[in-house]
Amino acid sequence: MPEVIEWKNPRPDDIVYKYPDEVITWGAQLIVREYEVAVFFRDGKVYDVLGPGRHTITTQNLPLLTEVLSRLAGFPESPFKATIFFVSTKQHQGRFGGQTQTSDLAPLKFYGSFWFRVSDPKVFVMEVVGGQARYTTEDVSEFIRGFINERLIKHLAGYDLVTVFTKLDEVTFKTKAFLYEEMRRLGLDLIDLKFEGLDTTPEYRERLFWIKQTGAAAYVLQTDTLREVARELGKSPGAALGAGMMIIPPLTQPPPVAPTAAATAAPTRTCPKCGRAVPADAVFCPYCGFRLQQVRKCPKCGRDVPVDAKFCPYCGAKLA
Repeated sequence: MPEVIEWKNPRPDDIVYKYPDEVITWGAQLIVREYEVAVFFRDGKVYDVLGPGRHTITTQNLPLLTEVLSRLAGFPESPFKATIFFVSTKQHQGRFGGQTQTSDLAPLKFYGSFWFRVSDPKVFVMEVVGGQARYTTEDVSEFIRGFINERLIKHLAGYDLVTVFTKLDEVTFKTKAFLYEEMRRLGLDLIDLKFEGLDTTPEYRERLFWIKQTGAAAYVLQTDTLREVARELGKSPGAALGAGMMIIPPLTQPPPVAPTAAATAAPTRTCPKCGRAVPADAVFCPYCGFRLQQVRKCPKCGRDVPVDAKFCPYCGAKLA
């Protein structure tokens, strides 16, 4: 009776199973169930992958492995050695969590869930299972969780604390796009990711509260800077008072406010003929055509110059 090779009684959350016997007999029956694939691994390399169905192990359905084995003596009569990994292609859920430091040096704790599936069994077995010697679901899950935590620590460090807390949807979207590309290197598809908790220290929580209440992030951060400067000056009793007086006043100035439309509007004056407001440097009124700047001829160069000019702006002649 031919040998039967199968993954017996897999649990719903199982990701990978290593078949215990590495001596495979030609003619053995390989049973691959739905949402599974069987990957043949030998000498640190991945060869053939068989999908769902009942397969008889022959040279026809293992072309890549057969090419390697054909160089061995006794091929194909004798059994051959290979490791068979069964890989689940179902959707799986994992957990992540860690701590990083944002771009403004604020501590940030995070945790949540992610969903994924194996999209490229060859790459997955090569990079994770065989390549990392992770032969059980527990080992694989631990590796993937550590992989995601490491990438999240690096990625979230590129945001400031206010952005993470006030624009979480945008941060989550960009984080998923980043992790999607990273996980493809492992033969995995990231289906979704959700932050379930974000936290920082009490000091930074207070800062976020004031920013949320006032909307003046620059002023709150400026106040924190002033507090740090005062603390550092207090640590240095020998520091000159003059240095402190030079540093602190600029920090206590309110943050710059964007000028209003009225403040940035060009200066105007009133046309003496029609009474409309016109630009202060206008030569003619754009509404009635009245000449606003009275001129006279320079006796030396003949150019028009203002009537109250004492010197010609073109030739420098003194005007009477």
